[in-house]
Amino acid sequence: MTVITKLPKSITESSGLATYDANHVWTIEDSGNGDELYKIDFDGKIVKKLEVKNAKNHDWEDLTTDSNGNLYIGDFGNNKNKRKDLVIYKLPNPELEKGKKIDAEKIEFSYPEQQDFPPKQSERYFDAEAFFHWNSSLYVITRNRSKNFDGKAFIYKIPDTKGTYEAKKVGEVLLCTEPKNRCAVTSATISKDGQRIVILTYTALWIFENFEFDDFSKGELTKIFLGTPTQQESVAFLDHKTVLISDEKYFKNGGLLYSLDIDSILKTKAQPKREP
Repeated sequence: MTVITKLPKSITESSGLATYDANHVWTIEDSGNGDELYKIDFDGKIVKKLEVKNAKNHDWEDLTTDSNGNLYIGDFGNNKNKRKDLVIYKLPNPELEKGKKIDAEKIEFSYPEQQDFPPKQSERYFDAEAFFHWNSSLYVITRNRSKNFDGKAFIYKIPDTKGTYEAKKVGEVLLCTEPKNRCAVTSATISKDGQRIVILTYTALWIFENFEFDDFSKGELTKIFLGTPTQQESVAFLDHKTVLISDEKYFKNGGLLYSLDIDSILKTKAQPKREP
């Protein structure tokens, strides 16, 4: 990966990325931080900050956009698997907002497979830190927090319009069965042409191609080891061949924005670094 810039000192827990042009990125922070959305240039400066109205940052974990420019904030972080107030906020294009605040609509949802809050420790599959938008739907990939971690994550589908829904489980994905800190899903993104889906974990990118919806897990999968010591938390396509990645600030490490040319890696099916 190539370091683009340090993130602003005030942003230590970047938990989602979204792009609208080739020189800026939008980000949010997760639980314990403000109800705010930040536009950052590639020199690491905040060039725009918006307060999100009608929203509360319980645990904002990812960003995604649709083809009309709407922005979605996933407030579905659920570490203890006991939340009953999961929501995705739908915002109009923030690039067009001239004030300091932006309105949000609520897409509230639940997982019909979850009966207990929390479920027993062996069945805690209902945290989430990753989603993307495609064809009028939002696809949420859960984060497995079960005891005796088996690597399994669920894929859920939710309409992209205001309302209250039961999420529809459309598939399962098994990335790896190594420890949680290697395999737990932290972010996801899809290319604008819908040909590539990227899932991020702390140590790797998992790239799906030649898939069909809704269950994209049956597509061709390539794993790219990132070889960094920090927690990789966010990923977004900059263009078809390049993704942006951010990590959390941890003591003197992290708090950076990176770019990675996945196109060249996929063409050769090579891995840039050995697994740490």
